[in-house]
Amino acid sequence: MNLVNPIRLPPSQALTCDQDHAYTAEQKAYDGGLMDAFVQSTGATAAGCDPSSVMDYFDGNTVTALWNYAQHYALSDNTFGTTFGQSTVGALNLVSGQTHGAIPPEGPKFVANGTLIQDADPALDDCSSGSTVQMTSRTIGDALTEHGVRWGWFEGGFGNCARSHHNIGGTEVVDYIPHHEPFQYYASTANPHHLPPRSARTIGRTDRANHQYDLSEFWRATRAGVMPAVSFLKAPGYQDGHAGYSDPIDEQHFLVETINRIERLPTWPSTAILVAYDDSDGWYDHAMPPIVNRSNDPANDALLGPSGLCGTPPAGAYLDRCGYGPRTPLLAISPYARRTAVSHATTDQTSITRFVEDNWRLGRLGDQSFDALANPLTGMFAFGRAKAAAPLFLDARTGRVVGR
Repeated sequence: MNLVNPIRLPPSQALTCDQDHAYTAEQKAYDGGLMDAFVQSTGATAAGCDPSSVMDYFDGNTVTALWNYAQHYALSDNTFGTTFGQSTVGALNLVSGQTHGAIPPEGPKFVANGTLIQDADPALDDCSSGSTVQMTSRTIGDALTEHGVRWGWFEGGFGNCARSHHNIGGTEVVDYIPHHEPFQYYASTANPHHLPPRSARTIGRTDRANHQYDLSEFWRATRAGVMPAVSFLKAPGYQDGHAGYSDPIDEQHFLVETINRIERLPTWPSTAILVAYDDSDGWYDHAMPPIVNRSNDPANDALLGPSGLCGTPPAGAYLDRCGYGPRTPLLAISPYARRTAVSHATTDQTSITRFVEDNWRLGRLGDQSFDALANPLTGMFAFGRAKAAAPLFLDARTGRVVGR
């Protein structure tokens, strides 16, 4: 059983320890659906950290902006990580629908049976260090390029790997985190030397930048009137909301400033923003995910309590992709979002992949990608309705509403 009860964290406690959110540890915390082994399995054990803090949570007093967006636009309360595991796992699932296809096919702790199960830097990135891996599966970027759709991944610090900022606690955090940039793992989409685009007009098209950009290039494209049709925005490290080095307050500044600017663009009437997370960081949740993909690797799978494993997969299925994983927030912010709505449809990170595929008629990625299993996000949108949702402008410091 869980050893302590959940406790609400106020804004003064926004900085927390990083919890254990490894592939196997998270499965153990879920204990076959009993959801009662978080302190023992994913509680932070680093020096100065209290493992019982894994049970704590924030509410609208701290995540005020997220609360207000959810009150105005659409929220999903039934979205899950595609598989259990860390940031790289979630990022790869978002862009390729899976984590299989790793080179090397085996690696200390981070690759098993050809599947990446733990954070490792991309091999095709000059800024990477330590253990690295390359991926070989097809990505949504490949599909967009093949269909002539402009797209890009924009990440804080991509243009200068040494750039850093201080979070609210005064800790200096490097902006660019290589294992958060999923397209850098694939030869077809990587920009190994972090080359800038040739001009604003080429942002979103295939040139020397190969669709991978510094976050500043997104705003350069909007000023030039050439915002890509599909844009992935990733905050610099100190603002990405990840426990241990970021926090909800710094994250709020990034979200609000970004969304306020996008809502003021002439393209806003045809825009949909999805606010999603690459992992849960191992924090407690009471909702057991449906297991849509089974795996029986005795070295890494441990979901089903004393019996271990994660069910029996069909013959030929890629192992070490037990999922769905932990529940994560998902917000739809758009003139077409259902207003003040909560979608209960079961969705996952690859539902976002499917949303892109369906909107631009790209087809599925194939090779056991989870996009073929994903439910659509239609429950969060009301396309074609007579009256669109008005823009909502918030204060980046407080998260409170300042205009509509």
